[in-house]
Amino acid sequence: MSKVLVTGGSGFVGSNVVLKLLEAGHDVRTTVRNLAREADVRAMLKVGGVEPGARLTFAAADLEQDDGWAAACEGMDYVHHVASPFPAKLPKHEDELIVPAREGALRVLRAAHGTGVKRVVLTSSFAAIGYGHPEQTEPFDETSWTDLDGPGISAYVKSKTLAERAAWDYANKAGLELAVVNPVGVLGPMLGLDLSTSIVIVQRMIDGKVPGCPKVSFGVIDVRDVADLHVRAMTAPEAKGERFLAITGGFVSLVELAKMLKARLGDAAKKVSTRQLPNFLVRFAALFDGEVRQVVPELGKVKNATSAKATRLLGWKPRSAEDAVVASAESLLKLRASATG
Repeated sequence: MSKVLVTGGSGFVGSNVVLKLLEAGHDVRTTVRNLAREADVRAMLKVGGVEPGARLTFAAADLEQDDGWAAACEGMDYVHHVASPFPAKLPKHEDELIVPAREGALRVLRAAHGTGVKRVVLTSSFAAIGYGHPEQTEPFDETSWTDLDGPGISAYVKSKTLAERAAWDYANKAGLELAVVNPVGVLGPMLGLDLSTSIVIVQRMIDGKVPGCPKVSFGVIDVRDVADLHVRAMTAPEAKGERFLAITGGFVSLVELAKMLKARLGDAAKKVSTRQLPNFLVRFAALFDGEVRQVVPELGKVKNATSAKATRLLGWKPRSAEDAVVASAESLLKLRASATG
């Protein structure tokens, strides 16, 4: 089996990639900004059913610093660069997201290339594919790139697009093998209560803090399937130099997501609202709430995307959107009960 580095092992996607690699028998090193997080990561993996002992090691490295990256990559066969900022609130300046995302990716790729790593798998996003375009009936696929000159481009969307562009430019010039995974909204079971931005949406709905649903739609993918796609893209010859969009089924509306929770969770979803909010009301609320302001550019837009490429080339088969949504809620409720019990 191989030796694999995963950046950002304490994060939602990163911890699941670590878990999947360990289950497959690989030895894993993961980076964290502070080595004090080791106990937290091991506790999350235990929730996932794995206690790796010495098969998992840790390295301290920060996306905004050069120190530590060469040492982290030393002796590794493969690297998964998962770590990237994704805040719930708008940053004061877009460079707070763009610079660490782009420069962090380049730091990891340079270190990987310099230490002879066979291939890097980069976690990008649908944000680098499906924004800034006129509405279209055809689903987005890996040939599409976000138009940064288009309307409604957020700092997060810009950061993911520029980071992936920079990664491809570097890999092509350096001769480094690169594969990229572009997930949509990542849901699924959590390993700890350090909530990702996507999971916060489900949490707020369960807690009754979403009084109604804006007319927005988004793609859903289970975190376990994102991790599975990373591992497939790591070694498959077909994945060299390719992007893989990760989505299950088509886009779902926020109302549909609320109805999934209502149908499957019973009394635990009694505070979930399935009321559709008119666009004018959402725009008014956005005047006072930065989080609401982020959804305004997507109001009423119809999008879709396909992961046919990953299925065709890598044999990848994701779970349903409903299973991912419900698994998010059930794990959140279970972890809360454990924390208070």
